[in-house]
Amino acid sequence: MKLLISLLSALVLSQSVLAEPQAKPAQPGLKQAYASHFLIGTALSQGQIEGQDQAALAAREVVQQHFNALTAENVMKWEELQPAEGQFNFGPADALLRLAKQNNASLIGHTLMWHQQTPAWVFTGPDGKPASKALVLQRLTSHINQVMGRYKGQVKGWDVLNEALNEDGTLRDSPWRQILGDDYIATVYQLAHAADPAAELYYNDYNLYNPEKRQGAIRIVQQLQKAGIPISGIGMQGHYGLDYPDLQQVEDSIVAFAATGVQVMITELDITVLPRVDDKAIGADISLNQQLQQQFNPYSQGLPAEVAALQQERFSGLFRIFLRHSDKISRVTLWGVNDQQSWRNGWPMQGRTDYALLFDRQNQPKAVVNALLQLAAEATR
Repeated sequence: MKLLISLLSALVLSQSVLAEPQAKPAQPGLKQAYASHFLIGTALSQGQIEGQDQAALAAREVVQQHFNALTAENVMKWEELQPAEGQFNFGPADALLRLAKQNNASLIGHTLMWHQQTPAWVFTGPDGKPASKALVLQRLTSHINQVMGRYKGQVKGWDVLNEALNEDGTLRDSPWRQILGDDYIATVYQLAHAADPAAELYYNDYNLYNPEKRQGAIRIVQQLQKAGIPISGIGMQGHYGLDYPDLQQVEDSIVAFAATGVQVMITELDITVLPRVDDKAIGADISLNQQLQQQFNPYSQGLPAEVAALQQERFSGLFRIFLRHSDKISRVTLWGVNDQQSWRNGWPMQGRTDYALLFDRQNQPKAVVNALLQLAAEATR
């Protein structure tokens, strides 16, 4: 009898185990899938860095699973780190460093010199007039030493100079150039290298697929190299759309930049699904104009499947190129974790709903994530 009871108990137990739903295996992360090719990065908002609410915490879970390179959207820019002269706010940047360490991720410093998001006081003298070259150089040196010195040995690389070129490849006539002169580029890279000799130093810009602008970036690299000033890589900002740029131009730029001997990085990658906004619409109040709303904000209630498929193919086309040239590319960074965070919702016109990233507004992976995982698996075989 005892034997019979034991057998019956074992049978019931085995049936109950078989009846239990099997847990789905965890989806592999992008960072693991691309580990043998290049880093997969993302940019974090201050709220996400500090875990300010449930949405931010959910985004951080995505970061933990999928990304191994972190960049601050804003909190490491000059106006955030030193809004007033000598008054530094390192709290959010320190929190990002801690988050990078917790996730065993590389930290990318963004950015030391930019013509935007630099406080007006940097270029203003004590008398309210434009500051002298000596004063601006002193302030630049102090800022770089303070910032890079604080994170010395803990930041993989810095976007030393951001967006210094016009579309035709000539130097932008920024306040930095106006005050410091044409050799300001050599100056900022020398200062950065002196502040942290082990850090990688990058040049970062948008539309570098354009042949003219591509040549401008190559000139910057070659001039620094000729002067014996270290530069480690070029960051190609990837603010793209469904129908631009020509992917062959992207590939041509990757090859051309690598030929100078520096790393190539794809930075700030996102793909807008929205139509381009013309100049007339930018000045209009879109909330009061139903025609503009329909024309320039067509997906406020959700993204049609056919448009999502076009975006997936666009991302896939880019990643096929990146994988083909993974010997030249060290990092691919998405500019944000999820669609809600993306800057493209509000540019160049406020009030639009975009879907520019790999994860939706609830931090769920889109179908494109599986497509990119499959591409990596095929390339790794």
